[in-house]
Amino acid sequence: MKLFLYGHGYRYAAEQMLLTLFPGERPEYPAEAPEGDRAELYLYKGAERYTAVCRLFLEDARYLGKAAVGVSALSGELMRAKYLQRIIKLSFYRAALKSGLEKPVWGSLTGIRPGKLLSNLLETGMRNKAALSAFMRDYGVSPDRARLCLYTAGAGLDCARSLRTNDVCLYIGIPFCPTRCAYCSFVSQAVRKSMRLIPEYLAALDRELAATAQVMCGLGLRPVSVYMGGGTPTVLSAEQLDFLCGRLSEAFDLSAVREYTVEAGRPDTITAEKLTVLKRRGVTRVSVNPQTMDDSVLEAIGRKHTARDVLDALARVAEAGGFQVNMDLIAGLPLDTPEGFGRTLDAVLRLSPENITVHTLALKKGSELMLGGTERPAPAAVGKMLDYANAALFTAGYAPYYLYRQKYMSGGFENVGWQRDSTESLYNICIMEELCSVISLGGGASTKLCCGGGRIERIFNPKYPAEYIGSIEKVISDKNKISGLLAKCGDAEKR
Repeated sequence: MKLFLYGHGYRYAAEQMLLTLFPGERPEYPAEAPEGDRAELYLYKGAERYTAVCRLFLEDARYLGKAAVGVSALSGELMRAKYLQRIIKLSFYRAALKSGLEKPVWGSLTGIRPGKLLSNLLETGMRNKAALSAFMRDYGVSPDRARLCLYTAGAGLDCARSLRTNDVCLYIGIPFCPTRCAYCSFVSQAVRKSMRLIPEYLAALDRELAATAQVMCGLGLRPVSVYMGGGTPTVLSAEQLDFLCGRLSEAFDLSAVREYTVEAGRPDTITAEKLTVLKRRGVTRVSVNPQTMDDSVLEAIGRKHTARDVLDALARVAEAGGFQVNMDLIAGLPLDTPEGFGRTLDAVLRLSPENITVHTLALKKGSELMLGGTERPAPAAVGKMLDYANAALFTAGYAPYYLYRQKYMSGGFENVGWQRDSTESLYNICIMEELCSVISLGGGASTKLCCGGGRIERIFNPKYPAEYIGSIEKVISDKNKISGLLAKCGDAEKR
């Protein structure tokens, strides 16, 4: 769709709302005079308020949407930008609803972390019922999604109260997988070739571990959660896992760690020997991710294992003992149906893992699904899958504890982590609610330094193994910038 911006340059806000309202459209910014289907987005400043106006033209009909915010409510550049983008999106949203567009379940919300908005209301002293009503009224969120947010907001606030100012989470990325899933854009195409880089990769990672530990020790930062993700960390051999976990415990003071997670996402990479190593090294939580329990869907997405392999892997985890288990599922996979997804969820519930994470399929640039155009369930079918999951999980005694959304997500829905018996993952809450800094190491890792006031400083590592290995000197140099970035954050907060 053609977008024309007048009186502002908030392209990202306009594009976010466009993708939410018209997921099949992509933004265009033509130089010629406005004509055809388009959205004209205006921003005006008056003496008392800013007003955003959207004129939406669809099939020769015009729809008008407006939103405003008082000038007195805007203090500081960050707050000003936040509210101006919000009213621009609201004006677009209101114009689209007037055109007859079905109201999205998330209303006018476009961000990754909708629960933070509800948390902000609760932190002002609002009771749950009042905050929920305000959240649904102000953003047009459906009652079912608002209920999910209320649970996750509560979990986030509880987690925040348990953290000290020097607490951080530690993430270690292992960007290797036995095969590449059709929905993945992370691991490289040449999977087998990249596997030969593992020894070199671990040597480079060991250097980054040592440098990062030195920086963290000097700053008095203490890890409260360790999360090893990927990729698939359990693609490493038992000896390699033992080496890596051993170096982690030698380099960092892990005495304050409350949870230690290793993603064992592919059941075909889980062996009794590897589980023995993980248990001995203090790992407390593993993620075994079937994505689906339908063999035909597994084949369609390029997973080289069966549902039977998932059951066998979980039996090995249970035999090893001492691990909490998370299982990931994806709603909206090729060849899946609401009925098939329901059977998958029912099968997983019978296994009774401590955590179940229900993702909505997101189309990622560079993935086979994006490039190949494989037929997928329609958004309405995905909505049925998620509605079934939410009802079944609540009935089975699970509660949602973290939630986030992504670009290009089928139907504009969400990903939700569910837990039972107070087994929520500290890392998942911290990273989604941005409660503390996340110091990240390895290929594709993104360090997020939480500076207060919603400000984040980021340090990115190269994505692919060969790039990471070749850039290790710069990676180490970047980690040495953490001290300066945190100091800058402190100075900005004082001002």
